[in-house]
Amino acid sequence: MSRRPASPHPSRTRTWPAALTEERPRPRRIRERPGAWRLAVATVCFGAFMGQLDASIVTLTYRSLGAEFHASMAAVEWVSLSYLLTLVALLVPVGRISDARGRKLLYLYGFALFTAASAACGLAPSLAALVGARVVQAAGAAMMQSNSVALVTTSAPRGRMRAALGVQAAAQALGLALGPTVGGALVSAVGWRWVFAVNVPVGVVALVAGQYLLPRTRSRTAAARFDRVGLALLATTTTALLLGVSGASGLPFPLWAVVALLALAAASGAVLWRHLDRSERPLLDPALLRCRAVVTGLGGALCSYLVLFGPLVLVPTALTAAGSSELVAGLVLTALPAGFALAATGADRVLPRGMSDRARCLLGAGVCTAALAAMAALPLTAAALVPLLVLLGLGLGCYTPANNAVVMTAIPTSSSGTGGGLVNMARGLGTALGIALVTLTLHLSGAGGARWAVVALMPFAVLAGVAAGGGAGRR
Repeated sequence: MSRRPASPHPSRTRTWPAALTEERPRPRRIRERPGAWRLAVATVCFGAFMGQLDASIVTLTYRSLGAEFHASMAAVEWVSLSYLLTLVALLVPVGRISDARGRKLLYLYGFALFTAASAACGLAPSLAALVGARVVQAAGAAMMQSNSVALVTTSAPRGRMRAALGVQAAAQALGLALGPTVGGALVSAVGWRWVFAVNVPVGVVALVAGQYLLPRTRSRTAAARFDRVGLALLATTTTALLLGVSGASGLPFPLWAVVALLALAAASGAVLWRHLDRSERPLLDPALLRCRAVVTGLGGALCSYLVLFGPLVLVPTALTAAGSSELVAGLVLTALPAGFALAATGADRVLPRGMSDRARCLLGAGVCTAALAAMAALPLTAAALVPLLVLLGLGLGCYTPANNAVVMTAIPTSSSGTGGGLVNMARGLGTALGIALVTLTLHLSGAGGARWAVVALMPFAVLAGVAAGGGAGRR
């Protein structure tokens, strides 16, 4: 019996499809290094940095976009809003897919998509094309962000998880801090298109680093038929909620539309919960949302990001209204993410080694509440705001890594992508609500709006502490 001749290039015919659908292992010399997990965390920090840089840099382009495309400010706002709506809607479903198909694989595809869409944004010939490219960019960002926390927690040793999450949080804070400065410099020097084009070289470097430094997925959930009904209900809930909140805070929607959107969000959310409880293969395992540590941790993540992003709107508005320049306002504002980054990376060196995540969350929430109370009592001048924003950042930087560790410790390793998606969805909702709350308070309060906006943020700092006290177990 004759045999069929072997293919002249057997490895090529076998590995080409696998290269697109399977995760590549790290080289042995990297995998066996004692500090290999640090290289993986550093690689994930590329995505964390780019995501927050993009979130804070785009608002600097509004005036240039309106002038070039002859568009109103309401139309230009969709450059940011379309990104946020897409991102929040996709974080959980993409995390669910990643748990089954591979977190490294989806993370790298997300980076490739984000980088290509960034180039398309920089070349956009019209505002509509730019908004469309931003939707694609947000899909890539969802693939990165839903896996970033999971990759950190599955790469780092269990005893170093909180420190690793602190480094990732610091990378986010750095992107947030540099966004206004880098955005202003790019728009002034070379134009708004470079605000998006700057992502391309960083994305290429991150893709190469991720291929060689990120570990393969070791624990997966069983692949199952995708829950399209759950995805549709989740997208409806988050989109209606974000549009309703944006309308309440100044997007030009009539009052009836805002009420209808919020009612739709509540109704579709209730139907989603019922669907998850009854479906055989739900988009999101309802058992995760019955875990007290997960639910309170997600609530804490939402409240902490609301407190983080509220001042990013409030401080520039208050300072420029008092006669300060945009440059001074931007420099003052960097004190907040600087304090965040300092605490996120340095808390383990200063706080007692045996201090539990619960205690760290309570300490961070207490510092945030004290900083906001001082801001409400003192004049909102540049000299007074700098130390108070540093203090607020220190509190948030202490709270966030510990709270993330609580959530991810309570979630099975095989569902870490879904858990990471939930954490980032809570952050996205907190971001939108923080911006909306401050904008609405400033609109309604007149001359004393800045002080009332600070007062409006304080209950959420308290709620973050209540969430930590109610759900975080001692480690």
